[in-house]
Amino acid sequence: MDFTNKVVLITGSGAGIGRETAIQFAQNGAKVIVNSRSKRGEETLKILKEQGFDAIFVQADVSKLADIKKMVQAAIDAYGRIDILVNNAAVVLPGTIETTTEEDLLETLLVNVQGTFLVSKYVVKEMKKQGGGVIVNVGSVAAEKGHKNRSAYSASKGAVLALTKSIAMDCLDDNIRVNCVSPGTTITEGVQAKIDNAEHPEAMLAMYLARQPMNRLAKSSEIAHTILFAACEEAAFMNGSNITIDGGLSI
Repeated sequence: MDFTNKVVLITGSGAGIGRETAIQFAQNGAKVIVNSRSKRGEETLKILKEQGFDAIFVQADVSKLADIKKMVQAAIDAYGRIDILVNNAAVVLPGTIETTTEEDLLETLLVNVQGTFLVSKYVVKEMKKQGGGVIVNVGSVAAEKGHKNRSAYSASKGAVLALTKSIAMDCLDDNIRVNCVSPGTTITEGVQAKIDNAEHPEAMLAMYLARQPMNRLAKSSEIAHTILFAACEEAAFMNGSNITIDGGLSI
């Protein structure tokens, strides 16, 4: 997969899957716009710069329209185009249908759904000007398989999957293809922290592993590689598709 001189915007790339995706795109020749709503994106940028890669960091909250417009404009000002958008920014807030607060539901929908929608909206405008592009939305196996205590998150990722197909249809005549990558549980820094900080870490890890037929969690590098595949020219005939990479969880 060769992304030489391609410009890639990756939301939520301050850590975890987003950071690994930024690194892999850069290693394959891309110019990368790192984004996070915290300063964590500066750490990702430092990693890229230390390896001699061309990248910038834009701190922006994808739940805020003004921040989205600022981020997209910063990308255009720096590189003149956006060839690939990876909508990775998301929040995972626990709760059942009874225990999820209205505030947690709203935050989940603002970041995971509205954020994906509006970032895509303003990037599509730029892609149409340049003659095309690729969008990869990061969904979740939770969109297809019920997860206990994740009602708002599951609903939001179901919306992301449906949105993927809808944008793909809207952009068929604009040379913009849109796909979704739906990971299972991945051993990111956040998941590792949940395990380490649990009252019974071994029991928490066992709970995660119990629902994985392969008896392990995904690596961030495996998910990132799949995102690159969804964006590459070798997969140019794939459009409106969902790639589930969950270790057999949805079997």
